[in-house]
Amino acid sequence: MTSRPKTIHGVTIGILMVRTGFRRHPGDIGHAGTWPFPVLYRVVEEATPDRMTELHGDSLLEPFRRAAQELIAAGVDGITTSCGFLSIYQRELAETLGVPVATSSLLQVPMVERLIPSRRRVGILTFDGAALTGPYLEAVGVAADIPVQGMAPDSEFVRSIRAGDDTVPLEVLRQEVLGTTERFLAARPEVGALVLECTNLAPFSADLQDRFGLPVYDTVSLVEWFYAGLRPRRHG
Repeated sequence: MTSRPKTIHGVTIGILMVRTGFRRHPGDIGHAGTWPFPVLYRVVEEATPDRMTELHGDSLLEPFRRAAQELIAAGVDGITTSCGFLSIYQRELAETLGVPVATSSLLQVPMVERLIPSRRRVGILTFDGAALTGPYLEAVGVAADIPVQGMAPDSEFVRSIRAGDDTVPLEVLRQEVLGTTERFLAARPEVGALVLECTNLAPFSADLQDRFGLPVYDTVSLVEWFYAGLRPRRHG
């Protein structure tokens, strides 16, 4: 990667944030304490939760591109985002920004498929199971027939994100995520690993692995891997 002028030094990862009002807990991409390295955030004002599952076409591509360019101009060396549905813009952003881009935890699905026996399937846990179809999957090389489970539309998890409600107890959200996953795995016993599309599910990854004994991959595993390539550790 060629050197370029930077205003801010020592920050490798830039994170494009959807404009939200709900509480972000440790493990969420939008909680700065999640990261063992500094990150730089930029809120995309036009991006709200209700728009993130309706990204067919280029409805928000330019606002995300502009915000990414601001982060790059400030000094970051790689771009990621706070919504897995932005997989739909992976190719466009990677082609035009000039730095590596990792839009969505769904990028991990093809790799995770190769980590488990062929008789098992990767299962995706998502904010909206009805919306996570077609272009969102195809854009990152995920087969359309992959097992997908969405959080219930009337769950506190979904309601609090859409409404920007920051009062829902963490334990309520945890039990909803665990219950949804339990029903998913009962219906799809072939699932041998989980990938969490929604960045707001990542605070519960350890709970899911503890309860169900499956490998769990999320936005944190993606971004830490991404960072490791941009800033490899020096040994010796």
